[in-house]
Amino acid sequence: MSTDHGTVHRRTGWAPLRHFTGRSVLGLSAVVVIGLGFGLLLLLVRLRWEPLQRLDHAVAEGLNGLVAPYPPVVTALEAVARLGGRPIMIWLVTVVVVLLLIRKRTRLAVYLAVTGVGALLLDPSLKTLVGRLRPVVEAPVATAPGNSFPSGHALGSMVVYGALLLVFLPAVAPRRRKLVIGLTAVVIAAIGITRIALGVHFASDVLAGWLLGAAWLGVTAYAFRLWRREVGRPVGPFAEGLEPEARRDVTPAPDEEEVLPHPWAGAAVLIVGWVFTFGVLYVLGWAVTNRTEGTWIRSVDVGVGRWLQGYRTPGLDDLSYVWSKAGDTHMILAVSLIFCPLALAVWRSWRPVLFVVLAMFGELSLFLAASAAVGRPRPPVEQLDGQLPTSSFPSGHIAATMCLYVAIALLVVPRVRAWWRWLLVALAVVMPLGVALSRMYRGMHHPTDVLGAGVLTACWITLLWFVLRPNADVEDGDPAGAGEPAAGTDRDPAEVPVR
Repeated sequence: MSTDHGTVHRRTGWAPLRHFTGRSVLGLSAVVVIGLGFGLLLLLVRLRWEPLQRLDHAVAEGLNGLVAPYPPVVTALEAVARLGGRPIMIWLVTVVVVLLLIRKRTRLAVYLAVTGVGALLLDPSLKTLVGRLRPVVEAPVATAPGNSFPSGHALGSMVVYGALLLVFLPAVAPRRRKLVIGLTAVVIAAIGITRIALGVHFASDVLAGWLLGAAWLGVTAYAFRLWRREVGRPVGPFAEGLEPEARRDVTPAPDEEEVLPHPWAGAAVLIVGWVFTFGVLYVLGWAVTNRTEGTWIRSVDVGVGRWLQGYRTPGLDDLSYVWSKAGDTHMILAVSLIFCPLALAVWRSWRPVLFVVLAMFGELSLFLAASAAVGRPRPPVEQLDGQLPTSSFPSGHIAATMCLYVAIALLVVPRVRAWWRWLLVALAVVMPLGVALSRMYRGMHHPTDVLGAGVLTACWITLLWFVLRPNADVEDGDPAGAGEPAAGTDRDPAEVPVR
């Protein structure tokens, strides 16, 4: 068949079948070899083969001796190791599965869920079966529960990062795929090596985790290819990903050419605005700390704390603790890590995500800088949360809660027409009020600290709103802003729903 761009040769007859059969045999052979490697290693560990035992202990002692004297190195290794921990793995799989379901890529969602759950079940089952104890080193720098063989971090990272790579490869430009594959391999290798260096696994534990993970990944990927074959889909090389025609749907923001038209100018405005906001906070904080003695402002600040202290009961203490936790770093981060991927999946734009990320980053940096500069003491009442490393002005809990929920409400209301969008507006009011009341009840903040949090939120969110224009796609009438693909997309016209 001739075209303006040259000649395209279609494989006819038995050629496609031979091609598919050759790739299948090669893939199955690789899976079998990897599986046999894991089986041999498992047998040697179970039989306590002396050369392997000596090598494992020598490597564990050697790396421990290199790492233990340097606490910053230990901290860095622990940070890398967390990338292979269950919390991160479960979050990644859950978020991507939801994203794929929103984008109506059910086959890929099922594949990722089954692959991830399989790895989750294999790890504890084999640990119990083998019952190998963890290394005992001269200077322990980390601990881990359970048995040692195989390494759950090595197994989980191989399976999860490998599966995510296969899912998202179609979204990567062909010239960059080798780089992305290489970076994924580096992350997986680094996670495994950190487990040995931290003294919580032997080298053979990590190697077994990699082998078992690769075997499981190969089995599930091959099963997915057979599934595609059964529903009449073409089966290409793994370098093209599991479902090449899903390129648009596995690309986070397929229609967004640039997040910001003038990023350097925007960054300069944000820096200037940050400095201005810090200046406002510092002046306000210095004034309420040093120039309100004997005024009605100081009377209100002290009086409200003492008045709330008079209402303390065990039940209200517990309730205030829960409300206070709703504004701490962990909860704010958790809500952000849920909302941002959902926003990206539905609206197919990075700009709302950038709006939330910069809102929280700016809030944190402004709070820490202003708190250190002002140095205001906590209220003169019993503080239920004990001594904290930061000063009283402004309240970080309240500012973080305000910035997060106000940012979410500003994004959702213009984009959603359903009645429940007003629930987000209610949360933007109720959550900060609840956190503010709980923080004052617990003796951690003055009312003027709450005022400082409000000033921080108003200045920073307003600045971000005008610089980023997070709802620009909705304001400009972009149909993709509603979360649906725009007309003229590159979705495969031959694609049919799975029945």
